[in-house]
Amino acid sequence: MTRVLLPLLAGVVALATSTPDALAQSRYTPRPPIVLSPNLTEPWVVQLRPSYRDVAGPMPAAVAMPERPAMVPVAVAPARLGPVALNPDSDGSRERTAQVPARGIKSEFLPTVVDYRGPYRAGTVVIDTNTRHLYLVEEGGKARRYGVGVGRPGFEWAGEHRITRKAEWPAWRPPAEMLARQPQLPRFMEGGPRNPLGARAMYLGSSLYRIHGSNEPWTIGQAVSSGCIRMRNEDVVDLYERVKVGTRVIVM
Repeated sequence: MTRVLLPLLAGVVALATSTPDALAQSRYTPRPPIVLSPNLTEPWVVQLRPSYRDVAGPMPAAVAMPERPAMVPVAVAPARLGPVALNPDSDGSRERTAQVPARGIKSEFLPTVVDYRGPYRAGTVVIDTNTRHLYLVEEGGKARRYGVGVGRPGFEWAGEHRITRKAEWPAWRPPAEMLARQPQLPRFMEGGPRNPLGARAMYLGSSLYRIHGSNEPWTIGQAVSSGCIRMRNEDVVDLYERVKVGTRVIVM
């Protein structure tokens, strides 16, 4: 350490004893080349020792760095979406869009296949307004069951009709009787997610009643309508594809 400090002290003494003119001229004196230690981990004072090579000279061999392992892609499973509905703003194509799951609906009103021992033949739609279920009778003693909403007290009905018309994202024109009870209702509403008829409608005979979707899926299983049979949008879309104009509908 003494060998390092003595040259520094000598320089300080020489600087202190120099005249102002000598100091001014020293500004233009060529400086000696800077030398560094090959070992850059040593203290900075030790690195300035004259015995080290000029930095312009050959440098020590570079230390080989270990290779990084190759990155292996990891497959990520796609997120599972809830029920889906069709986009009414598309050009008639079945564009699938995510739909928020209905709140408050009981599992007994979700679609399922059950045994059927009733008197009606395959292809018939049977609606039990007491249990709030719609059955599409199938071959082999089976039926496809859906939950439905039915007419509230004073609007119950029973009978037999046939599907006379089918419509996708139907427009809504409240009948005069409904407007008399609820004059605040619009006279006309284009089809779409806010339309109370929902994604599909199947018209029953010449009556005012329909089997249709709903923008209030949490009402499935309840008696809240003015007589129409309402279903969840995803369920009415499924039923719509399975029945045709002329299908027999029994309401009891």
